[in-house]
Amino acid sequence: MIFHDLISSILSERESSNKIWFAGDFHNPPEISYQVNFPRLELVLSGEYINEMENHEHAIKKIKAKAGDAIFIPPNCWNKPGWDTDCSVLSMLFGRRQLGLSLVSKRKGEVGFFDIQKHSIQTRSGFAIDNILEALSSLARETIKKPTDELLLQALLQYSKVMLEAPIEESHNRVQDLYQGICIYIQENFHRSITRDNIAERFSISSNHLSRLFRQQGHMTLSDYITWVRIDRAKFMLKKYNFKLNEVSVRCGFKDVNYFCRVFKNRTGRTPTVYRISN
Repeated sequence: MIFHDLISSILSERESSNKIWFAGDFHNPPEISYQVNFPRLELVLSGEYINEMENHEHAIKKIKAKAGDAIFIPPNCWNKPGWDTDCSVLSMLFGRRQLGLSLVSKRKGEVGFFDIQKHSIQTRSGFAIDNILEALSSLARETIKKPTDELLLQALLQYSKVMLEAPIEESHNRVQDLYQGICIYIQENFHRSITRDNIAERFSISSNHLSRLFRQQGHMTLSDYITWVRIDRAKFMLKKYNFKLNEVSVRCGFKDVNYFCRVFKNRTGRTPTVYRISN
């Protein structure tokens, strides 16, 4: 499997000069930044991967991650990739039930990516990986990170490699794997214009099959799940940041603020303003 081989190569080729950056959440995340409620790890395989993110002094800076470097993003922290250079990046998303792996490659000056590969397996909740991720998230808040950061990164990669070598039995359920993979995709892209048709195309299934999948596996419609993810993120933003309602609306994938307010009240029983005041 390509992802197992990639992680093996990263482990064997890491050098003392390789850097590890940690993302933060002190500042309001800029538009088009990546922010989800589970930890992520981005590993630069080739080229130069430029990101806007916070440093340990809470200042927003542009960093240039080179081949061999890594970026760890704790839950609800953010990073903003530039995607305007030649680079190849392996992203690992540690969801509650699923480990999502994504390999993307970009050429400078070209729109879109020329190579995208994705894979997901069921995670082992309650095992050592939870403690490794928690330790990395805690380390992100500390000033002195070396050499602990490298040791924890090696442990995380080794554990992920073992999971890919011997996935737990439940991961043989391809239908459930597909459902969980689509859930992770929606959680990553809730702020974008995502529809039944483009999600179905992304996962190479029919739109009708996608709808059946969510009724059978999630016991809700695809539309309801997308709305649930967006409202859940809106609740977080209303509590965490001082964004205006129209900005919360746009950042959560709602094009019209009035529609956002109606949906929010329908789902929570309170208007966004009342919810913010009460929290």
